[in-house]
Amino acid sequence: MRKTKYIGNEAEDAVIRRMAAQGYHFLVRNFTVHNMGELDVVMTKDNDLYIVEVKSRLEGTLYADPAASITFKKRKKMLNTSKVLINKYKLYDYNVHFLAGCVTHRRDGLIQNVEIIPF
Repeated sequence: MRKTKYIGNEAEDAVIRRMAAQGYHFLVRNFTVHNMGELDVVMTKDNDLYIVEVKSRLEGTLYADPAASITFKKRKKMLNTSKVLINKYKLYDYNVHFLAGCVTHRRDGLIQNVEIIPF
């Protein structure tokens, strides 16, 4: 479990670095609302708010597409949690975008690829 958490944190770090290099600004990470859900990474750019669900997968496995694992139930939790985030940070005038941060890594945890896609 410890290794899984480490790889997850590394994947989130990689997504934040990639987006920051493209001009996005970091707002919050692992925003959690009890009994509702968690937002992995939240970034802003201009008047846009980007909520990113980070999914990482081992390179070469059968389930190579991390974005495919973002279920309807997860999307609904993200939407509800996003409403709380928007109220907390008073981001009412922002356009909201949901993205998947798809990260593939080797067995030793080394990041191989980072792709940010809308879903």
